[in-house]
Amino acid sequence: MKYVLVSGGVISGIGKGIIASSTGLLLKTLGLKVSSIKVDPYMNVDAGTMAPTEHGEVFVLDDGGEVDLDLGNYERYLNIRLKKESNITTGKIYQHVIERERRGDYLGKTVQVVPHLTDATQDWIERVARVPVDDTKDEPDVCIIELGGTVGDIESAPFIEAMQQLRRRVGKNNFLNIHVSLIPVISGEQKTKPTQAAIKNARSLGLNPDLIACRCSTPLDKNTTDKIAMFCQVEPEQVVAVLDVPSTYHVPALLERQGLIPLLRDILKLDAITIPEKLSLKGARMWEAWNSLTNNREHLFQTVTIVLVGKYTNLHDSYLSVIKSLEHAAMACGHTLDLRWVDASNLEPEASKSTPSEYYKAWHEVSTAHGILVPGGFGKRGTEGMIKAAEYARMNNIPYLGICLGMQLAVIEYARNVCGIANAASIELDEKTTEPIVIFMPEIDKHNLGGTMRLGLRPTHFQDGSGWSRLRGLYSASQRNRSLGDATKLTNGASSALSPGADVGAPIILERHRHRYEVNPEYIERLASSGLHFVGKDDKGERMEIIELKDHRWFVGVQFHPEYLSRVLEPSKPYLGFVAASAGVLDDVMARLKGSKVLGIVNGSNGSDVLVNGVDGLVI
Repeated sequence: MKYVLVSGGVISGIGKGIIASSTGLLLKTLGLKVSSIKVDPYMNVDAGTMAPTEHGEVFVLDDGGEVDLDLGNYERYLNIRLKKESNITTGKIYQHVIERERRGDYLGKTVQVVPHLTDATQDWIERVARVPVDDTKDEPDVCIIELGGTVGDIESAPFIEAMQQLRRRVGKNNFLNIHVSLIPVISGEQKTKPTQAAIKNARSLGLNPDLIACRCSTPLDKNTTDKIAMFCQVEPEQVVAVLDVPSTYHVPALLERQGLIPLLRDILKLDAITIPEKLSLKGARMWEAWNSLTNNREHLFQTVTIVLVGKYTNLHDSYLSVIKSLEHAAMACGHTLDLRWVDASNLEPEASKSTPSEYYKAWHEVSTAHGILVPGGFGKRGTEGMIKAAEYARMNNIPYLGICLGMQLAVIEYARNVCGIANAASIELDEKTTEPIVIFMPEIDKHNLGGTMRLGLRPTHFQDGSGWSRLRGLYSASQRNRSLGDATKLTNGASSALSPGADVGAPIILERHRHRYEVNPEYIERLASSGLHFVGKDDKGERMEIIELKDHRWFVGVQFHPEYLSRVLEPSKPYLGFVAASAGVLDDVMARLKGSKVLGIVNGSNGSDVLVNGVDGLVI
């Protein structure tokens, strides 16, 4: 097993996650099997209880793990499926050690940070690094470890100690450290002192960087490179420039052009690993497809304008996976994405009096967009604005996509304005409502918030009579004779066996969930009789998963979060349909899907008897 540690200095948010993901992608182009682990020094056991505005979005894995958003980058770049144990936090590792101490595993010894916590961290990494994460089902060859935070922060100290011990434990040629640093440009001059100080600090704490990735707004001058090499005691070729590029999708190619692959080969002795010819070919084709798609992105002249009506729009990382899914879909449709941001509160009538300029600006963005997206969220703030946005989309035949909360609010809007249920509301927003269209799920813990939602990969079954559904058409277009009749055991105890009301000829779709509330089953018949079609339900036929309007260009709401499974080379189907409808090319995309060949050599088959993230076969 080979390990690549990506650490960072000078400032936080320097781009370690993208550099870690890009390094992993380049290793995969060689045919290597790559896994990833993120180490976060915060005390939270996981990311689930943190507000999106605190640390960015909470990313959800197949097994229900609520993790740091960087794991989403790893999955998107490497086309892998990680586990909740792939995210180590200070809270999680301390909890692990304390539980062992309570069991008596340490045989009466004084439990200390060194060696007990550092050993536990190394053991955890070595165990999780060997867990298969791709369609080969084989043990990975390389594990990318990203050390969150900034080297020198007090909370990172135990993990830095563990990393320097891990280097010694795994032996020579099996461990490589990429340290990401900053080269500021002051009055036109590139300054190296911050990087010199960062490397000196890292070495004093036990890290020994093999490669230095320098973030800079401009290409590094030769003098700058030579100066860093001299004062940081590395060769000039071990100094890699990571300059600002139009898109993060270009970072892998930027690193590849600077000879990162030969450096990795040399330091880690990668030629000693036997790589099957099939995987080498798959890696080469994946790299070809990646470059083709990302390079073409810069030559797209048609634009599709999407307005995102959300609650956390002041920090765009709160919706990182949503943004990436829209980008993936726009590239697949041959369009450039123009994403507009609207704080949902500014759409509410009260805003016309308190902040009229923001109110009219927000409605201008909504009314001029090609499509309206309402993503997930929690709490009451801004929800009436989201309901107004859903109403505008429905009344004006504007493509609409509602995710989780966005679906629930679309149902409430329909109940109020079409079914005449004037007091329709959600228990989450009004505990005393007399018309609870959305209710708290009975099995959910109301007192403990951490890890208690309906989480992870779960099946959705399309219902009888849903053959007209455009979303079903996208999921079905290139699926390889898979149907609900193919009973397969799924994660979270669910089964793909035929559920009540399901269409035996429809595909099963597996998507990741994160919610506490659901559409009230008692209102389903009344809503459906008025034209709101619940085309997808859970494996028991009890929980509403997908809504869709029949006589509308695209009005879809999903209870799950399809953005968690979107990939650069395989866009999420709800997002693809939404963007395609917004761009006016939905019929073309559907036709291409039905006639395309399967890109299994690029994306791989999941090897199961059910569909994960829809079809495998979109050709760009």
